[in-house]
Amino acid sequence: MNEYRSSVVFATPDLPLRDDVRRLGALVGDLLSEQVSPDFLDEVEAVRTAAIARRESQGPLATLSTQLEGRAPREAEALVRAFSTYFQVVNIAERVHRIRRRRDYQRAGTKRPQPDGLHDALLQLKAQGVSLEELAQWLPRIDIEPVFTAHPTEAVRRALLEKEQLMVAALVDNLDGQRTPGEQAADAARFRMALTASWQTADSSPVRPSVDDEREHVGFYLTRVLYRVMPVFYESLEQALLDTWGRTVPLPRLVRFGTWVGGDMDGNPNVDATTITATLNAQRSAVLGLYLKDMLALASLLSQSTDLVGVSADVLARVEQYRQLLPQVQSRPRHADMPYRLLNDRMRARLQATLEDAPGAYASPAEFAADLQLILDSLEANKGKHAGWFSVRRLLWRVRTFGFHLARLDVRQESSVHARALADVLGGQDRFDALDDAARAALLSPYAAGSASLERGGDEAGQRLDKVFAALADARRRHGADALGSYIISMAHDRGDVLAVLALARRGGLVDAEDAVPLDIAPLFETVDDLQRGTATLRDLLADPVYRAHLAARDDVQMVMLGYSDSGKDGGIAASRWGLQQAQVDLLEAAAAYGVKLTFFHGRGGSISRGGTRTTHAVNASPRGSIDGRLRVTEQGEVIHRKYGIRALALRSLEQSAGAVLRASLRPRAAEPREAQWIPVMETVAAESSRAYRAFVGDARFMDYFRNATPIDVIERMTLGSRPSRRLGQDAALSNLRAIPWVFAWSQARAVIPGWFGVGSGLQAAADAGHEERLREMAHDWPFFETFLDDMAMVLSKGDIHIAEQFSQLAGPLHGHFFPLIREELALTAHWVKRLSGQQELLEHDPRLALSIRLRNPYIDPISALQVDLLRRWRESGREDEALLRALVACVNGVSQGVQNTG
Repeated sequence: MNEYRSSVVFATPDLPLRDDVRRLGALVGDLLSEQVSPDFLDEVEAVRTAAIARRESQGPLATLSTQLEGRAPREAEALVRAFSTYFQVVNIAERVHRIRRRRDYQRAGTKRPQPDGLHDALLQLKAQGVSLEELAQWLPRIDIEPVFTAHPTEAVRRALLEKEQLMVAALVDNLDGQRTPGEQAADAARFRMALTASWQTADSSPVRPSVDDEREHVGFYLTRVLYRVMPVFYESLEQALLDTWGRTVPLPRLVRFGTWVGGDMDGNPNVDATTITATLNAQRSAVLGLYLKDMLALASLLSQSTDLVGVSADVLARVEQYRQLLPQVQSRPRHADMPYRLLNDRMRARLQATLEDAPGAYASPAEFAADLQLILDSLEANKGKHAGWFSVRRLLWRVRTFGFHLARLDVRQESSVHARALADVLGGQDRFDALDDAARAALLSPYAAGSASLERGGDEAGQRLDKVFAALADARRRHGADALGSYIISMAHDRGDVLAVLALARRGGLVDAEDAVPLDIAPLFETVDDLQRGTATLRDLLADPVYRAHLAARDDVQMVMLGYSDSGKDGGIAASRWGLQQAQVDLLEAAAAYGVKLTFFHGRGGSISRGGTRTTHAVNASPRGSIDGRLRVTEQGEVIHRKYGIRALALRSLEQSAGAVLRASLRPRAAEPREAQWIPVMETVAAESSRAYRAFVGDARFMDYFRNATPIDVIERMTLGSRPSRRLGQDAALSNLRAIPWVFAWSQARAVIPGWFGVGSGLQAAADAGHEERLREMAHDWPFFETFLDDMAMVLSKGDIHIAEQFSQLAGPLHGHFFPLIREELALTAHWVKRLSGQQELLEHDPRLALSIRLRNPYIDPISALQVDLLRRWRESGREDEALLRALVACVNGVSQGVQNTG
């Protein structure tokens, strides 16, 4: 597996990547020969060679399909796993190459800062007239919060994540090329060991993951990667400040983390009050356990003796205070002259008590941080800057970031669940549904305000909600307010949906000492229609005296979540992107009119069709003023793995986010007077694109076509997540299908319909209306439109019309009706994307991404060809053949690894 098509050319900086891929490809070949057989390796090579030849000649896929059809399930699965293993090592090689490039930039220093990094951002700000004093005033307003969600469209088991860490370490150790031959051999052996162990580990569990499993999965990134990375992030920012202005300033916390795992009840019957409590307890235990380990390491390091160096009076006083508080803690007599160790012993005892809810526990993370600050100040004042100060400060940054909760837990539920619970005690569903928004708000106001009490009881769903709010009240008392994020209302349509949560929260006992509901409630506007109505909903809320009183107790800060997934599924990608852009502008204006600060929570997925794009591009393309120091965004599926799976890359991701937020906040781009002329053009593109998209998916036969032309039936049988693919009790209509399996299925079929369909028609309509020159101007000068076209180029490049046709043929007679529409719209979209961006070929302006896709495509093709054949045979078996299903699951995982950005 070490040959390349002659047409794949590596730029000079990427030659080390070429060498790594060749070397690792050879290791894969050795692995297959050893673990299966030399004959199997020959078979893999024959298939690979045929796939490369087909790509080079642009010939039909049928020849490759014929070569692969009819394979026994076990043989097909082995072939798929062989190519998936190649993707695994290529993905690792590319990630390590990103680390290599980062180091090259770091060696170059400030003369050549890495684009989009902290140095680059600060140098740009300084060039725009930002002083260090202005920056220091802004830093306390910066709040970056990645929120991890359990949407695994790339099911990487924790056992495989750990082996990947070993493989990465084996490569990173020799990045500088200074290893001896013996050390290089040892590195290769380490890599081979982890790779072979991965081959012998199933890609996914045969059992659907529980919420506990999903929490453990997300916990890997939080505890194994980000916990270690966060202090380095602040050290990098300090260095960037020194390099840019020659001095630094005290740094507040800029980044924290959130999670939905254990709190996302929407459509998931496995999430309830029990999982909320269990999640918060597990996260508390995890982070306190990490602090205990760090404190134990500090105990060995901070062995300063008072005979040799001074120690502050505050530290000595704290030791004495803790002797009285914790008389049961006895330090070793020979440590009597080591006050830092004495204090450390008692701090560890307090942490242990916190872990066990025992007497002597820390009341809050701030108390623990105050003890660390005492030690830090004492070391600094007593020649200890190079004798432990550094390690203490690292732990202090971790405490400021993760507290005693690790990540803030959001809770989410759909609006109709709240409505049913209320209707059950307020006159019945028919009566409740018949009320318009004003009448419903009037009915709910006294209950939301607390001037009247909702009757308890009701159906099982209502009782579950009571337990949820009671669990949140208990969690706030036990874990503190910082442990809880927002309560998100999915499918929020009007003011009544928000007042409903206030009323139910009061019934569940979530009320503070001032008789206020201590909960940030965030409506989620998901569909195109809800985005359009969102501003009216916000105005109604801010004009409502009951809700305004609630918001006043929340510092007049309102969060609104924007849904990228369902808006795209509902109206197509162009209408979704434009609706989201306009909604932010209008919502900001409405909030400003009422003197309320607005925080946008971006519900992005991994794929383009679900809002996935590079963070810097997304921030740059946002409306002016929409960032204002705050960035809250979901991180899902394979995006979590790609951005946070390796420490160096997690650091890079955080630096990119911080740099983008700082630039957009301190020096937002200048107002563009031409936008007034661009907006009507974009409205035409969005409207005509949506018309074409809705005509396509609105065809009465479309769902039959979708279910036959994609492997959706396989995905629904897979053990990807704890949540069903559609909300319980609902039929298989498109409106009830979740956006993740919808997008995932089309990505597997390589058609990627949700990512581009209708865009060509929208652009053509605008050009026909005489706006082609205006479109070119927008593509060059408008970050929103430029980013939109770049994303279209990427999603089109990752699709494959020939493979999509093979899948489409599985739909029988429906193929003849739907596929010509796909082919025509695809050609139109590609034509306009290239024409407006001035490219002869897609991704001409992003050669690294183009290279990455071209490296993988010949290896994805055999998996896709096998997938079509296996899918046909599985369906012919009545979907009962488990061996065929297992091979199909391997295909899904393989395509995911190869294509990436799939869900």
